[in-house]
Amino acid sequence: MSIAEEIKKNGRRTLKKSHLAFLGIFLVSTIGLRAWQYRLPETIVNLKGEKLHVLVADTVARQNLGLGKRDSLASYDGMLFIFPESERYGFVMRDMRFPIDIVWLQAGAVVDIAPDVPIEPGVAEETLRVYFPRAPANTVLELHAGWVRARELKIGDKFTGRKLGASQM
Repeated sequence: MSIAEEIKKNGRRTLKKSHLAFLGIFLVSTIGLRAWQYRLPETIVNLKGEKLHVLVADTVARQNLGLGKRDSLASYDGMLFIFPESERYGFVMRDMRFPIDIVWLQAGAVVDIAPDVPIEPGVAEETLRVYFPRAPANTVLELHAGWVRARELKIGDKFTGRKLGASQM
């Protein structure tokens, strides 16, 4: 084999290796970007004198999914839903696999509570029970079922958030 043929052959191997490396980097970065896209923000809030480490559902897409399709809250204490306006936001147990307590908040205080909300497996979307608060709220906190009862949470109890402005609560 001549030197020219040897260079040509080695050049193809190098080109194949660089293509494979590029493809690998592309796949890893694409998968990483997707995972980052679905990663939820986190914050610390205080309710009934307890610090709670919660996930934050701050967009419509995150709010629609909520805790659905999860097997548990894992290492989190709950999920915080932040809305731009105060309204009577209804919640359903869409794709939920575990029961929860739902707490509606307005101006740093509890305005309503739905304790021990059960899951509804196999129920069609249009027939899911909707849980509405009795008063408008701009923040909702979903917690492990039983949290409310164990701490004797009641309407009027105070709520604060570390990374959230007072206007958001």
